Amino acid sequence: MAAGSRERIRWSGVDLDHPNAARVYDYYLGGTANYAVDRAFARKALEKYPFVRPAALANRMFLRRVVRYLVKRGVRQFIDIGSGVPTMDSTHQVAGQINAQTRVVYVDHEPVAVAHSQILLDRDGDPSRHAVIQSDLRHPGQVWHKAAATGVIDPEKPLALLMIAVLHITQPGPDGGDLAPAAVAQYREMLSPGSYLAISHGTADGVPADRAQEITAFGELYDSTPTPMIWRSRAEIEAFFGDLELVEPGATWSTLWHPEENGPAAPTIEFEQPNECGLWGGVAHKPRV
Repeated sequence: MAAGSRERIRWSGVDLDHPNAARVYDYYLGGTANYAVDRAFARKALEKYPFVRPAALANRMFLRRVVRYLVKRGVRQFIDIGSGVPTMDSTHQVAGQINAQTRVVYVDHEPVAVAHSQILLDRDGDPSRHAVIQSDLRHPGQVWHKAAATGVIDPEKPLALLMIAVLHITQPGPDGGDLAPAAVAQYREMLSPGSYLAISHGTADGVPADRAQEITAFGELYDSTPTPMIWRSRAEIEAFFGDLELVEPGATWSTLWHPEENGPAAPTIEFEQPNECGLWGGVAHKPRV
C-alpha cells in the first residue's frame, strides 16, 4: 500500500494508528496490503528477530501443503478462518490448481484483509465458488451462518476448516478470558462427519533455548497492539483437536508435515532444525458415522 494511502483510503473499521497482526504478517511475506504503522512494527521485529520471516514463510507453506493434501483426498469445500490478506498461494489458488471445482470461503475480522481478499477474488476468483466474509472466529455460530449464506459452501456436507496461525492471536473476551478453546470446541461440533480441521500455532515449547527466548520476546512486542499473542504449549495446541482423529504424522512441527506436498516451485526455508520454526500443528479428521 503506497505511502499516503492513509489519507486516500478509509475503509470502515480500519485502525490506522496501531499495527495489526494480519497486515504485519502480510509484510513478513512480502505483501503490499499494509500501512506505514505495520511496516515500522514489522521492520523492528525483523531487525531484532530475523527468524520471524522464514517462520512466516514456513507457516504459509504449511497451508499450501494442507490444502494440496486434502484436495487430493477428495475435499472440495474449505472455510479459511483468519485467512488474512491475500499474499502468495491463497487457499483458493492452491486448491484450484488441483481441482477446478473446489469452493472456498475466507473469513477474517480485519477490514483490510477482507477488502483485499475481495479485490483478489474479483480479479481471479469465481463468485459461485469463492467468497469472503467479515466475522470473528470467537463467534462460531455467526461465522457458520455467514459462510452458509454465501451459497458457496454447504456446511451440511464435509469440508475442511482451516485455522492457520490465527488461534495465537485470538483476542480475549470482555473479562480477559481465553475464548479460543470453547470456540474451537463448538466448531468441532458443527463440522459434518467426514470433515477436517487444520491448525498451526506458534509455540516456544520444545524449541531450542535461544529460540524460545526469541519467541517469547517477539510475542511481547504485540502486547501493546490490538492483537496480543498467546503462545500455548504443544499439549494445549493438540487439545484444540479434541477427539478428532489426527492424520499421519499427527501433530508436529509445521516443516515436517507432509513435505512431499511442497511441490517443485516451493521456496527454500532456512532452519537447521525443524523445531526452530516455532510452529506446531496438524490436521484431524471427523469420522463419518
